[in-house]
Amino acid sequence: MKILDSQGRLFGKVSILDLGAVLIILIVIVGIFFFPGTTRGSVAQIGNVISKPMEVEAIAVGLKGRNLEEMFTIGDKTDLVIRNQPYGEVTIKSVDILTRKVVVPTLDGNVKVVADPKDEEAFSRNVVLTLEGEGRITDDGPVLGNIKIKIGNTVELEGSNYNFNASVIDVRVKD
Repeated sequence: MKILDSQGRLFGKVSILDLGAVLIILIVIVGIFFFPGTTRGSVAQIGNVISKPMEVEAIAVGLKGRNLEEMFTIGDKTDLVIRNQPYGEVTIKSVDILTRKVVVPTLDGNVKVVADPKDEEAFSRNVVLTLEGEGRITDDGPVLGNIKIKIGNTVELEGSNYNFNASVIDVRVKD
């Protein structure tokens, strides 16, 4: 009896390809369960982390609406969503509606930057919101809830009469 026949079977019963596939699967299973690697764990597993008040400054570019001044009230609560993960409620600490600027040439050949006179009638405005909430400081940076918050993150703000996305432009930890 030959060890390997003409069809690639060992002892005429088991194919070499099948045996190789079973060995690869066994090696992967052993590697996963017995040598899982070095994981740092999730943020939720980190213990003894002290909560601190944080301020997140976010800019909403091209926010549409006529009465933006009345839409946000300082001290109100709004729901914050970071990377499609709900954080909870944060407090609106300040609202700054940015005015557009235009460059105007003067008679002496210089240019002057002035507020756009049509800005009051525009339906699209830029708003900077300062939001206050509780967070933690980890080795990777500030964390709100279980979600890292960094400059450049897109956050979603939802209130009783609005829902829009904004970009984080500053994160401050208050002591």
